[in-house]
Amino acid sequence: MGFWFQWMILALTAQFLIVAAEYFKPFNVSYDHRAMIIDGKRRMLISGGIHYPRATPEMWPDLISKSKEGGVDVIETYVFWNGHEPVRGQYYFEGRYDIVKFVKQVGSSGLYLFLRIGPYVCAEWNFGGFPVWLRDVPGIEFRTDNVLFKEEMQRFVKKIVDLMKEESLFLGKGLFGTRGKDYMIWAAKMAVGLDAGVPWVMCKQVDAPEYIIDTCNGYYCDGFKPNSDKKPIVWTENWDGWYTSWGERVPHRPVEDLAFAVARFFQRGGSFQNYYMYFGGTNFGRTSGGPNYITSYDYDAPIDEYGLLSQPKWGHLKDLHAAIKLCEPALVAVDSPQYIKLGPKQEAHVYRENARSSGQNLSFHERKCSAFLANIDEHKSATVKLFGQTYTLPPWSASILPDCRNIAFNTAKVGAQTSIKTVRFDDTSYVKDPVNLQMMVPNQVASISETWNSVKEPIGVWNISNFTFQGILEHLNVTKDRSDYLWYSTRIYVSDEDILFWKDNQVSPILTIDSMRDLVYIYVNGQFTGGAKGKWIKVVQPVNLKQGYNDITLLSQTMGLQNYGAFLEKDGAGFRGPIKLTGCKNGDIDLTEFMWTYQVGLKGEFLKIFSIDNNRSAGWTEFARDAIPSNFSWYKTHFDAPGGVDPVVLDFRSMGKGQAWVNGHHIGRYWTLEAPKDGCQTCDYRGSYDSDKCTTNCGKPTQAWYHVPRSWLLATDNLLVIFEETEKIPFEISIKSGFSETICAKVLESHYPPLHAWSSPKITNGTISLNTMIPELHLQCDAGHTISSIEFASYGTPRGSCQKFSEGSCHAPNSFSVVSEACKGRTSCSVAVSDAVFGGDPCHGVVKALSVEVRCSSSSYISSASMK
Repeated sequence: MGFWFQWMILALTAQFLIVAAEYFKPFNVSYDHRAMIIDGKRRMLISGGIHYPRATPEMWPDLISKSKEGGVDVIETYVFWNGHEPVRGQYYFEGRYDIVKFVKQVGSSGLYLFLRIGPYVCAEWNFGGFPVWLRDVPGIEFRTDNVLFKEEMQRFVKKIVDLMKEESLFLGKGLFGTRGKDYMIWAAKMAVGLDAGVPWVMCKQVDAPEYIIDTCNGYYCDGFKPNSDKKPIVWTENWDGWYTSWGERVPHRPVEDLAFAVARFFQRGGSFQNYYMYFGGTNFGRTSGGPNYITSYDYDAPIDEYGLLSQPKWGHLKDLHAAIKLCEPALVAVDSPQYIKLGPKQEAHVYRENARSSGQNLSFHERKCSAFLANIDEHKSATVKLFGQTYTLPPWSASILPDCRNIAFNTAKVGAQTSIKTVRFDDTSYVKDPVNLQMMVPNQVASISETWNSVKEPIGVWNISNFTFQGILEHLNVTKDRSDYLWYSTRIYVSDEDILFWKDNQVSPILTIDSMRDLVYIYVNGQFTGGAKGKWIKVVQPVNLKQGYNDITLLSQTMGLQNYGAFLEKDGAGFRGPIKLTGCKNGDIDLTEFMWTYQVGLKGEFLKIFSIDNNRSAGWTEFARDAIPSNFSWYKTHFDAPGGVDPVVLDFRSMGKGQAWVNGHHIGRYWTLEAPKDGCQTCDYRGSYDSDKCTTNCGKPTQAWYHVPRSWLLATDNLLVIFEETEKIPFEISIKSGFSETICAKVLESHYPPLHAWSSPKITNGTISLNTMIPELHLQCDAGHTISSIEFASYGTPRGSCQKFSEGSCHAPNSFSVVSEACKGRTSCSVAVSDAVFGGDPCHGVVKALSVEVRCSSSSYISSASMK
């Protein structure tokens, strides 16, 4: 759901819309059948998801600022119950979980906030946001008509609502059957009864009560209608990317398709749209759900995991948002658009205020009017006519006409720059990756350190906290999710007859686990024997046993708890069914009812040897480069931070699997599983998108780079501690900073004028006009960088794409000098795409283009280089 806060919050499960525009000025928020109403005025709203725990507080202001610059009106976030109440009744609102600070920063920026209290969030977050202690409440059932769950849920939701009230942040005054519906009705009444004074929202709840707004989630929601004609059309989650699992390809959603989906939503009557995600961020610590979701939550979002703009996605959507805002006066003045069929797969929706709603004696042509033209053909362009004008529409595209005459934006025509992400080792060493714009992957390695220390993690029991029990206990019932790791140890006696039987028949006994998730390591007499990974799979592992007593140790490991689906409280971890030793002389031996000794977690983990205060007492020894590695080893080193302000990443491609900490901060799990080598074909934006359509990173580790927030680093002597589960050694780990080094753009002279060429409807009382028809090419480096060189510039008929540009048969000789004068030495620049700027028409009768490629460098690097 959702409320409006004093900023705006839409909120159930519980979501709301907080409004902090006007910097905490209180005013009323409501809605009608057409739109949200803020301070008495209907609004068309663009929202962008930013989950506060997936970034650091030091990152929040920049993320909010970039969202606002990108045309976002609203910031959306979930509230993460397990982060705020890790122990029942003990609340945590500090650091990355300081939600009040985050909300206030959103409000201070002049943006609204869409607060989604949950308390179930899904979000690829551990256990869907539920605290694991909740499953231990006897008789509880999640998200259904269960009194125990409802009591706990109400207590937490009330806690969050009261917290927002205390800070004066509010604006104004399937699978569960009938029990699931009863719970939904109760939850709605409970939320409204908290008297937040703001509208509440339920996602994908077709039977939501009359006083709750039901909404849509998905890749496309232009056909969605709420369950009442008294409610506005709200798109809670527009999936602009997708999450990623270890060992899988990385999904990418083309911005042309994303923009098409958004334009179609507003074209067909939508009023509130939220990008899930606008900034994805990082699953620090053990917050990633799944199981097996990677540490990165980049989500192919307009702002990448490190806080850099993902171009052209961010820029193209910025233009889309500006075009929609130009249409807002007409969109809010009309209850429903005029539909016009333009062809077999072409249509228009026209929003023109009528004489009565305008309140003035205006002529037909003086009334506010905006139109959307759509071509939903996946293959062919189409030429259509509207109001006497002719328009050519690319396939699978929508055009926006703020004045019902001139096209301001077409979803398939991208004029925004493309940015190539780069990593560097120092101020003078740079590495490019022109292939994958979403992942910063280097082709060289500079070691973070030549000096490492190590300590071995004991296998099995390591302190008096262990206990013995007859039978196999469920993993989470023992660990309470305090650790990913749980040791199971037992002892079995092997007779001489068994040894002789195996030798005579040339067979080995086999250890079988009937059902296991997420990962198991098998040890016999302290020696690693094998392992398996999967979700409730059968494990069959041959083992070598000796005559006499043999110790069998199993290490069960979770890789993020299930975050979606019904009956989460029943979806545990570890082992199910019998565990047997098969192939023995006298038949199978059922180990299930043996006496098992249990040990929760790792010794180094519970001694916190990764922390600055505790790491010295761990008994570290120097680890030589030629030393023989072993699995389950801890390693530590110290390093200096890269200079500058660019995002910092660790390269773990040389490692196997484990976890890492920097200065005591848990940066997350790492795993170098590679994606399949095939399946990354050239992507066509045309046609409906799904998460398997446009994948990247084939044949490479799913994740190689791990974000280290700048605020966690000191200038020198930073502590890096890793726990490595395989026999990999850490000498090739490197640390680098990343930024957008190469930026390119290509704009045709037939492209649309820049959006700033339109007069603002806020200034002109809703009427708008176009001041120029000349398109512009825009370039912008990351903060702290300037354009240091022009790598390519051609006005005429240039060929190729970014980093592969070449001059065509037509080329204006002064192209380079014009671009250089406009751009070199600046953080951003723009160049008008017209014959006049380049001294005349270099080739008559030809539609010309301006293609530019520039290099951005750190401002400090340019300054130091100029002094040499």
